[in-house]
Amino acid sequence: MESDPHETAPIYESSPSEALLVERARQGDVTAFGDLISKYERRIYRMARQITQNDEDAEDVLQETFLKAFEHLDSFQGQSKFYTWLTRIAVNESLMKLRKRKSDRTVSLDENIETEEEPIVREIAVWDDTPELRYSQEEMRQILDKAIDGLKPIFRTVFILRDVEELSTEETAEVLGLSIAAVKSRLLRARLQLREKLTRIFKRKGDQILGYAK
Repeated sequence: MESDPHETAPIYESSPSEALLVERARQGDVTAFGDLISKYERRIYRMARQITQNDEDAEDVLQETFLKAFEHLDSFQGQSKFYTWLTRIAVNESLMKLRKRKSDRTVSLDENIETEEEPIVREIAVWDDTPELRYSQEEMRQILDKAIDGLKPIFRTVFILRDVEELSTEETAEVLGLSIAAVKSRLLRARLQLREKLTRIFKRKGDQILGYAK
């Protein structure tokens, strides 16, 4: 999870072929918009699933995202990537799903957080062995997914956009309506919290393995 060396680079516009699809879709070409859906639906669904942590909600978010995108294509000015604009819609829809859950007491994404005054995450223990030596790739993926799901939405969303979807810091800030500094701060805390969660998981599993071996 190294920082992106090109974080300060400008946001590039959509490719000519994509821009043409968008323009055709603006003119009512459903086939062109279908091509855009085919290009991004898997990424949008995966992102929505990771934010909502629910398959049904992710399906709803996917549908609503593309419906709203088609209805509001005229508002897309092409000053950023089409995917960035699409992602902003999907994130908003995903967060609305979270807020509608009566039992979900998560913090709103737009709530201001004074990270400078928050306690620093305590020092994290070092793994005795690398996790790759202990667990299969599939088990590692499941462990990581579970750890990501355990993050609060304000941190999980930034982590997903930056480290999973690999958007730049600038694109993530644009999607979420945050400052670049806020994105960097939340991403750092997300990474630290993930490291701590994973450390606990591997330590617990290691203790279980040692217990079985006795």
